[in-house]
Amino acid sequence: MSFRQQHLQALDSLTPASFEAAALALFRHQAAQCLPYREYLTQLGRKADRIERLTDIPFLPIEFFKTHEVRTLPLEWEPQELYLSSGTTLQQRSRHFVREPQLYRRNAARIFEQYYGPLTDWIFLALLPSYLEQGHSSLVAMVEHFAAASGQEQPAFFLRNHAALLQAISKARQVPGRRIMLIGVSYALLDLVAEYGAAPALQNLTVLETGGMKGRRREMIREELHAELQQAFGPAGIHSEYGMTELLSQAYSLGDGRFHAPTQLRILLRDPSDPFALSETRPDGAINVIDLANVDSCAFIETKDLARMHPDGSFEVLGRMDNSDIRGCNQLA
Repeated sequence: MSFRQQHLQALDSLTPASFEAAALALFRHQAAQCLPYREYLTQLGRKADRIERLTDIPFLPIEFFKTHEVRTLPLEWEPQELYLSSGTTLQQRSRHFVREPQLYRRNAARIFEQYYGPLTDWIFLALLPSYLEQGHSSLVAMVEHFAAASGQEQPAFFLRNHAALLQAISKARQVPGRRIMLIGVSYALLDLVAEYGAAPALQNLTVLETGGMKGRRREMIREELHAELQQAFGPAGIHSEYGMTELLSQAYSLGDGRFHAPTQLRILLRDPSDPFALSETRPDGAINVIDLANVDSCAFIETKDLARMHPDGSFEVLGRMDNSDIRGCNQLA
């Protein structure tokens, strides 16, 4: 059995106690088999066999996904899907070459159900216009899978057709035993609110915002955005997803502004001014993320997001580091 097969099998029984051993084994594998990561470690003068703790691992700057094919050997495997980060025509988009699309879909569904229960309990409706128009979106692929697996009859995507969305919500309310989740990029949800205000049709939904103004609206801190959305959708907290093109796993905020990560995803914080000053106990800083589902690319990524950690392991996303470009989903200034 290959290392890849063994690693993916181990993910099914992963626990917080076994995370570090699994992460270190994957690090040594990718340090040898992921060519851009191997070259990066070589340039740093870091040897994989001398890395003994998670905080010793050099994390790959996320910009590498824009400039390199971040893939593990053997390179004979052909990507079955390509996910691209959202961005303007002037921005270079990150690329995630996906060897096994069903791995992404199964993993995303398992994480969702950990926090929200079976997909079949839900009807999924989405306002993700920029992701649909630009194409190659991992978020769109995830929502498509959720909607198909739920068995819902309603279409999931509405681009900018708010009237059709409200009709779909009304129809979904007639399906017994189903809850309704509206998934939307921030500016699209605000556009809906601007057109319909606190319409009765918008009440009592589970609203999951995925961040991102994409230059279409004024940037807002998360608390301000959620307060404005709650004026239309009701007093229940606005949910959020933290994920990105370069990852295969997601964290969720269940309405309180704090994200909770599944077992295979771990957030470590670093000094924003020193990429190698990493700590498992730091209360705030820039995010380094370990995604053990990223077996075919790189599981150890240095992001440009800022966060605050809480004693229970949850985290708040505070915004972006200075001079970093506007990325895909889930980032607010």
